[in-house]
Amino acid sequence: MVQVGDVAPDFSVKDHTGQEVKLSDYRGKTVVLWFYPRASTGG
Repeated sequence: MVQVGDVAPDFSVKDHTGQEVKLSDYRGKTVVLWFYPRASTGG
């Protein structure tokens, strides 16, 4: 489990246009991660 102050592990996801984005692409910059359930789901 990641603790406060830990370096986040690198990962990749697809953005809203379908392009793969890696956390490491933003090394040295402030990043805000926003997770939400897919539209029209019960989540």
